[in-house]
Amino acid sequence: MLRNVLPGSGWGGTGLIIAYKRLEQNTFKWPAIRDGVLRLDPAQFEALFAGLDWRRVTTLVTRPPAAVE
Repeated sequence: MLRNVLPGSGWGGTGLIIAYKRLEQNTFKWPAIRDGVLRLDPAQFEALFAGLDWRRVTTLVTRPPAAVE
């Protein structure tokens, strides 16, 4: 696997999406492959595709607004 190339495909609901991203500098930080599968949630994939370190992506915890009396 090339460290500076990210090919991908997926189903977009209405058709097949094919994507290709190559970094000019640096390399992608790839997650471990377990049972032959590389797993990322949508936010992690977006970070990886942008060339960011997907390991630094965290879920934003929000509280519902308090009722106004």
